[in-house]
Amino acid sequence: MQVNVVRGSIQDQTADTLIVNLFEGVTIPGGATGAVDKALDGAISELIANGDISGKIGEVGVLYPRGAMAAKRVLIVGLGQRDEFDLEGVRKAAAAAIKRARDLNAKQAATIVHGAGIGGLDAADAAQAAAEGSLLALYQYDAPKKKEPQNEIESLTIVEFDGSKVAEIERGVETAVSITAGTTLARDLVNMPPNIATPTRLAQAAKEIAAAYGMKITVGGRKWAAKRKMGGFLAVAKGAGEPPKFIVLEHNSDRDDLDTIVLVGKGITFDTGGISLKQVAGMGKMKSDMGGAAAVLGAMEVVGRLNIPLRVIGIAPCTENMPDANAYRPADVITASNGKTIEIISTDAEGRMVLADGLVYAERYQPKAVIDLATLTGACVIALGGQAAGLFSTDDSLRDKMVAAGTAVHERVWPLPLWDDYQKAIKSDVADMKNGGGRYGGVGTSAIFLKAFTDYPWMHLDIAGVALTEKESDYTPAGGTGFGVRLLIEFLRHW
Repeated sequence: MQVNVVRGSIQDQTADTLIVNLFEGVTIPGGATGAVDKALDGAISELIANGDISGKIGEVGVLYPRGAMAAKRVLIVGLGQRDEFDLEGVRKAAAAAIKRARDLNAKQAATIVHGAGIGGLDAADAAQAAAEGSLLALYQYDAPKKKEPQNEIESLTIVEFDGSKVAEIERGVETAVSITAGTTLARDLVNMPPNIATPTRLAQAAKEIAAAYGMKITVGGRKWAAKRKMGGFLAVAKGAGEPPKFIVLEHNSDRDDLDTIVLVGKGITFDTGGISLKQVAGMGKMKSDMGGAAAVLGAMEVVGRLNIPLRVIGIAPCTENMPDANAYRPADVITASNGKTIEIISTDAEGRMVLADGLVYAERYQPKAVIDLATLTGACVIALGGQAAGLFSTDDSLRDKMVAAGTAVHERVWPLPLWDDYQKAIKSDVADMKNGGGRYGGVGTSAIFLKAFTDYPWMHLDIAGVALTEKESDYTPAGGTGFGVRLLIEFLRHW
């Protein structure tokens, strides 16, 4: 869907579908909604008076002008209570309206910027939220199957009457288009079947990003990793049929005058559990075990599009975890690239093994911060469900910035304790540590394991509960969510 911005009055637009809004409790609409109401001889006011629309968040009423204006239909979307309205309300309202427009077979839609007028929100931020909500809500994975005929909206025109706000709104929309492109990439990679979204396919995506935005790229295989003594990464890859790929993307690679931020994403393209085989039920969902890598690649796409003025490094150690005759085993002792030895308790604790070498590799960039994302533990899903990612940090200021970023884009993170006490659970008699600490405190023991491979300000995001969803929500269809892309970009843009 093409998104553009024009100056003018919403009631004068020639799109087949117009979108205006209404706060809860309003009896006589004002602003752009009031102008449309006047053009329709009070039809919106009549709907309110009759109780047909109330302004409840996400509610959508429909009117047919019948020649009173060029549009075939007018949608009135609810914004909820004015004193509770925020940018997430904009995204939800925009998503509800555009989905209703699609279901009504609209081709061209025109909308005002929800919240930029009487709502009191910054025009650029509100325009970004409106465009994001609309674009993300219409996302569909191009599945390899026979397609059923379905309407597609060709264009969305964002209309602003105040000429002094148009440039701000255009800037917000341009940002939204870039961010949704990265989120779409992440969603697509997670939604792909695991025989398609192989480490090689993820490396291909990285190469396309590098070519498009002039980034430096490294794609290391087994020999490359062996030369760098990446024992954790190679141990997991031993049983893999698909060739492993250690992917590194560098934005502004030669700019030593810029702060360096490193993003590390777990890229297990399919996780059987290895020798510690998972149960059959639900194993298919393990195609999403590369959600961290997908988020990093999606974020690097946006970094390139927006040309963010930082030195940003994206690292994605990608491999399958398979129960091959050559696969690593429980009781093996593995040496990671920083020389630390790891006793294998479970081959199903493989994500922390590949991340260990990814985190060690990050140190060469002398980063101001390193953020890793991983669908790491079922314990985090039990603790937080699908509402938030678990956050562990060695730096309180970084933690606070990430929490603020998550709140702003509604990809929420919840701080969890990184206590040294957890080290007792992973103490080993035959190695420096174990790769598992037992059933209790699993999310904490996994984080304390990773901390052993860091020597810089670091944050770990466990996204196990939020990378994949079975239920559609406001602007997130079922399947891969793309969680982490908008979060990371918000964090980087406000660095």
